[in-house]
Amino acid sequence: MKWFYKLEYKYGRYAIRNLMRYILVLYLAGTVLNVIDPSMYYHYLALDPWKIVENFQIWRIFTFLMCAPDSNNLFFALLSAYIYYSLGTFVERAWGAFRFNVFMFFGILYTIIGAFVVYALVRFDIMDPTTYNPDNIANYIQTVGVGTTYLNFSLFMAFAFTFPTTQMLFMFLIPIPAQILGWIEIGIYLVMFISGTIATRVMIGAAALNVLLFFLVTRGAPMISPGQMKRRVEFKRNIRVKPSDGPRHRCAICGKTERDDATLEFRYCSKCAGEFEYCTEHLYTHKHVTSEMLEEMKKRAHIQMMTGKPGILESDIVDSETREIDEDKPDGET
Repeated sequence: MKWFYKLEYKYGRYAIRNLMRYILVLYLAGTVLNVIDPSMYYHYLALDPWKIVENFQIWRIFTFLMCAPDSNNLFFALLSAYIYYSLGTFVERAWGAFRFNVFMFFGILYTIIGAFVVYALVRFDIMDPTTYNPDNIANYIQTVGVGTTYLNFSLFMAFAFTFPTTQMLFMFLIPIPAQILGWIEIGIYLVMFISGTIATRVMIGAAALNVLLFFLVTRGAPMISPGQMKRRVEFKRNIRVKPSDGPRHRCAICGKTERDDATLEFRYCSKCAGEFEYCTEHLYTHKHVTSEMLEEMKKRAHIQMMTGKPGILESDIVDSETREIDEDKPDGET
């Protein structure tokens, strides 16, 4: 939607880059704690709304993210953490940091809200002044173990439907398109939804709602294809290995530099917004760039970065050949 694109353009600079690195650190910390004491996470860190409300253990709203994707086995915990880190990194490169931040943080928010919804439903349903026992609620709600399972489910769905044809090794042997694995996982969670408890249903619904709403809001938005990712990586690699001995001056119209002609002189236009440099041939014949034009150029440059489509156009700064030279107000500044 256009409003989301405008939101991204306005606040995209505040997005956390490489968000999965920080989540990976939380996963690894949770793995270490599980090795030290397997019960520590469930007793002190898991998303347990009963303990948050009754015992004011507010930190659980944040520390539940320290649950590794597979905490029962050290090897699989590390492997799963790396897999989800890779999936999240690919999705962030395709969507951009802002959109990925929105997806992950809303997924976390929906998980927290879902846990409290279950707590409210169960408490108001079974609480009786004569038989009320907080321990019974804690056992019945069955959200003590709520960690990152449902958040990782939504992340895998995002990857599967962003890169549907990407081949993934099922059981490390059988190559299967990501979209097929996504539908298989949807089927598994659908069975869990039908046969599970109220807590399971609400938490699966929260994860699915995050995926559904995000794709509805961002439908039609430009994304970076795997081919574009590869070209970007190669470009950055080439930039790193090449010495930075490029030309010091370049004309914004014709692209000539001091290397093309040692006699060329270059000046900045005092009437143009931004820093556009021109050779003497185009210094007085270019179209002045206004603040509005500069903002439009930045938008187009953003579109070019996201989609590969043309960004700043030559027609934005090139005037017609019949334009008269304004000699009363010379433009040149060194």
